[in-house]
Formats: sequence, structure tokens, C-alpha cells
Amino acid sequence: MTKLTKNRKVALSKIEPDKLYKLSEAAALLKDVTYTKFDASVDIDVRLGVDPRKANQMVRGVVSLPHGTGKQIRVLVLCTPDKEEVAKQAGADYVGLDEYVEKIKGGWTDVDVIITMPTVMPKIGALGRILGPRGLMPNPKSGTVTMEVEKAVKEVKQGKIDFKVDKFGIIHTSIGKVSFDPEKIVDNAMEFINAIMKLKPSTAKGTYVKSIYLSTTMSPGIAIDAKSLSVSN
Repeated sequence: MTKLTKNRKVALSKIEPDKLYKLSEAAALLKDVTYTKFDASVDIDVRLGVDPRKANQMVRGVVSLPHGTGKQIRVLVLCTPDKEEVAKQAGADYVGLDEYVEKIKGGWTDVDVIITMPTVMPKIGALGRILGPRGLMPNPKSGTVTMEVEKAVKEVKQGKIDFKVDKFGIIHTSIGKVSFDPEKIVDNAMEFINAIMKLKPSTAKGTYVKSIYLSTTMSPGIAIDAKSLSVSN
């Protein structure tokens, strides 16, 4: 059994066991239970009452967080030469095509998001075995396969994220930094939760949102009272 550190014990002592917190309370409490020396990410975990093994119960979508994620998102745009300049002006960190395809084949994946165009997807498809397991494969549903390259880059840089339920029925993502004001964390969390609610499969039975936890990097999770969020199951 892993021994609890002093900081972990202190953090746990500030969270009431079995209590379901209001989202605003949890957002304010995050700073008190975080002891990292860096600006920790704020994470949210939502357990859903779906069976991800069934295609008609897969929950996947995108959402633009009103206050961004607080992270520096590294964007690679794989495009034809005529789109390179607009991609750079929009803020893309890396722009090109064949040279980056070769780099990725060699194992380079030092980016957070890859945006490409439908016309060059045949070249990208061969990278699926490398990009897929890392969550980097461009996908039309997440807006990362598009002719509107400039718009896609700006949205990602401003806080657009994509999410997908895992095999355990949980959606996990980062929605900010512990340095954010609690109000901004609440705004981002509600935007994310509302996006999930809109994606409720018609075939999902029973309670849709089973649990919600808020935490930061290495902090304990804080259980949220889903009923206090005015979301319908």
C-alpha cells in the first residue's frame, strides 16, 4: 500500500468524506488541496451511464471553453502550400506536409493537436498507427480535418478541446489551471458539462451522469453534486 505524503494527508483532511460539493465550492477548494510548485492543471472526470462498447452509446464531441485551458497548445498543420501562410498567421506552431509526415513516421509527435485538410488525408491515413494511440489523429468530427484551416487553428489556440468517453464510461479532460479564479473554473466546467448533456445518446438508460469529480494535478478528487448543476439526466 502506498504511503501517504504529508501534503497528501493535509489535502485529504480539507475534503469532507462522502460530501457532494457544489461546483463553486469545489472550484474554490482546489487551491487549498494543491501543493505542486507549478501551475497545476484543473481536471474534470465525468462518469456516464453508457456502454462505450456499443456504437450508439459512444459519447464524443468538441467544446470551446470560455476561458481557455491555460495551456500552451502546440499545433501542427499538415496542408498544401497554398494554405501554409494563413496557418502560420493563425498561430500554428508547425506548418508543412511531406517533411512532417516523414518526421512522424520516424517517431516525432511533439505536438498537442494536428489539423489537416480533406485533400491530404490519404497521406495522413498511413500515420494512424502512430497518431491514433496518442489521440493525435485528425478527425472531421472534432474539426481537425477541414478546409477552414485558419479558423480551426484559432479555435484550438483559444481553448477548443475534443473529448471522448473511454472504455470505462468516463470522460476526462483538463479545463483550466489552478491559478484561474474559481469563477472561471466554474464557467469552463459548466460549458463542458452542458456539452456532454447535449450528446446524451437516446439509447442510454437510467442515470446519464453518474458522478463528477474535480481535481488538480496530483490532488485528491472532489466529488460534485450533479443535482446542483441544474442539468437533466
